[in-house]
Amino acid sequence: MEAKQKHCSPGLQSVFSFSFFCKNKLGFTDALAKKSGHGENSGAPNAAERQRRPGTGTRGVRWWLMVLLDMLVVLCGQTVGTLLGRYYYNSGGNSKWMATLTISGGSPLLAILLLLTPRDPAGEPRPAAAKMVPIYLGLGTLIGFDNLMYSYALQYLPVSTFALVAATQLAFNSVTSRLINAQRFTALIANSVVVLTFSAALLGVGSSSDGTSAADLPRGKYTLGFILTLSASAVFALILSLIEVTFEKAIRGRTLRWVLRVQMCTNFVAATVAVCGLLASGEWRMIPGEMAAFEDGRARYVATLVGTAVSWQAMSVATLRLITRVSSLFANVTGTVSLPLVPVFAVVLFGDRMTGIKAVAMLMAVWGFLSYVYQHYLDGRRAAAMGGQGGAAECCVCKARTGGEAALPA
Repeated sequence: MEAKQKHCSPGLQSVFSFSFFCKNKLGFTDALAKKSGHGENSGAPNAAERQRRPGTGTRGVRWWLMVLLDMLVVLCGQTVGTLLGRYYYNSGGNSKWMATLTISGGSPLLAILLLLTPRDPAGEPRPAAAKMVPIYLGLGTLIGFDNLMYSYALQYLPVSTFALVAATQLAFNSVTSRLINAQRFTALIANSVVVLTFSAALLGVGSSSDGTSAADLPRGKYTLGFILTLSASAVFALILSLIEVTFEKAIRGRTLRWVLRVQMCTNFVAATVAVCGLLASGEWRMIPGEMAAFEDGRARYVATLVGTAVSWQAMSVATLRLITRVSSLFANVTGTVSLPLVPVFAVVLFGDRMTGIKAVAMLMAVWGFLSYVYQHYLDGRRAAAMGGQGGAAECCVCKARTGGEAALPA
C-alpha cells in the first residue's frame, strides 16, 4: 500500500488516507455494535427466534388456544371419568379389576388417531426401540397399579371426598418435579403445596362426620380408601414427572404422534396388567352376572364402561400434551380445576352430603390451585417483559424446557 501511495499525488494521498481511516472507523463501530447487542446483525435473538424458543419470550395466540383446549379436555375428561366410575359402583358394579381396565382399556382407540396424524418430519429424533421398550413397560406397570389403587379408593370413598383427597397429587408432584425435573420452588408454589396438604388432612380428621361413608361401609374401609387415594396420588405424581423426563431425555421430540405413541404403548401395558389381574382374581366370572344385575340394564352397563374408557383416554392424551408444551406440574394443576366441579355434581347426581368440613376443604383446595396459577401468571409477565427487552427470559414453570437444546416442535 505504501508503494502505491508513493506514485500518487499529495491530494490523492490525502483522499486515500481519509477513506482508509473511515473504513477502519466504521468497521470498529460495527464490531462494537455487534458486541453490545445493537445493530442489524447483533447476537440478541429477534422476535421470531424468541417465539420459537420454548419457555422464552411471548407465546402466540395459537399456542395459548391449544393449551386452553388441552386444559378443557383434561377438565371434562377427569370430571366425567370420575363420575362414571362412581356411577358404575352405585349401579351394581363391583369388579375392581374391571374398573381398573376401563381407565386404560381405551388405548387401542388411539391407533386410529395415530393413523390420521401427519408423519414426523424427516429430522425428527427417533430413539431406538431398545431404549423405549423398557420405558413403556416400566411406566405402563406403574400406571396399571396406580389405576387399581384409584379403583379401590373410589369404591371406598364418596366421590366428593375422593376428588378432594386426590388433590394432594399436586403437592406430591411439586416434590417429584423438584427432584426429577429441576422445578424451582417459589413462595406461591410452596403455599399451594401446604394448603392442599392441609385440605386433605382436614378431610381425614373429619371423616367421622361424613354420613355418606359411615352408612354404607365398614369403618375401616373409609380409612383404607383415604390411604389408597393418597398413595395413588403420590404414584400418579411420580408418573407425570417420569413422563416429562422421558420426553426431555429419551424421546427429545414433542409432536402429537409421539404423544399418542407414548400414551398408547404405556396404557396398553397398563391394560395388560388389568386383564391379568382380572383373570388371576377370578373376577371375570362375575362379569355376566354383574351385567345382568346392573341397575339400568346391560346396554347402560356397556355404555358406562365405554364412556369411562373414552373419558380417561381423552384426559390422558391432553395431559401428555400439556406436559410436552409446559410441564408435568402445570398439567397436574390443570387437573385440580375439576375440584370444585366433581363434589357439586356428586351432590346433585349421587346424593353425597356437602358437609361444612368438605366445603372448607374444597375452598382450601381451590385457594391452593389459584396460588399456583398466579405464580404462572407472574412468570408469564416476567418472561414477556424480558423478551421485549431482547433478553432470553425463562419461566420457572418451563425451566426444564430451555437449557441448551434446540427448540422442538410442540
